Amino acid sequence: MSDKITFSLDGKEITATAGQTIMQAADEAGVYIPRLCAMKDVVPIGSCRVCVVKANGRCQASCTQPVEAGMVVENETKEIIEQRKQIVEMLFVEGNHFCMFCEKSGDCELQAVAYKLGILGERYPFLWQDRKVDMSHPDIMIDHNRCILCGRCVSASAELDNKGVFEFVGRGHERRIAVNSEGLLKDTKAELTDKAMESCPVGCIVKKRVGFAVPVGERTYDKKPIGSDIEGA
Repeated sequence: MSDKITFSLDGKEITATAGQTIMQAADEAGVYIPRLCAMKDVVPIGSCRVCVVKANGRCQASCTQPVEAGMVVENETKEIIEQRKQIVEMLFVEGNHFCMFCEKSGDCELQAVAYKLGILGERYPFLWQDRKVDMSHPDIMIDHNRCILCGRCVSASAELDNKGVFEFVGRGHERRIAVNSEGLLKDTKAELTDKAMESCPVGCIVKKRVGFAVPVGERTYDKKPIGSDIEGA
């Protein structure tokens, strides 16, 4: 019995393996679906909602929704693209993001997804929240001003590093990332070589002394748009 199934993605028939998510099947087919929280080798949690598609008429996170035979998926309709733009724009104004000064500029996935969606400015007022910067660790800093609550560091630390250095605390608008100590990264088991330290899609978790080792203009998304590796597959 074959484990291959077919479904429709923006009117194109896609072959997938039973058990794959919509995102995984789309990636294999060379169709890029924007994402910020999804990360290779960790269990997807669907927190950012940037990857939402319509599956049989219902909005679903493509990183968590399994494909089904005959499923009809919409990925690039005007409605869905507009929803993604609004989510990304709200992530920018909810935090304190200054791309021109950020050492992650050019490597930042939030910035790259914004460009991919054609976002060149904000339409919502900035919240200008007062957030802390943790410089206590000798090799790593945490700038909470740039955190988008994607949860990658939480998942990577638990699933790949087996440490649980990071966790979510609080609810609603008070939700934030914390460390499993008295509040400072230096008091945890965090190490520079941890996978969690490479997981952040923005400039929240930053390795010290290497921020501008690669000049702006020569970085990952300065050279090619995000998703090019998938679309070129």
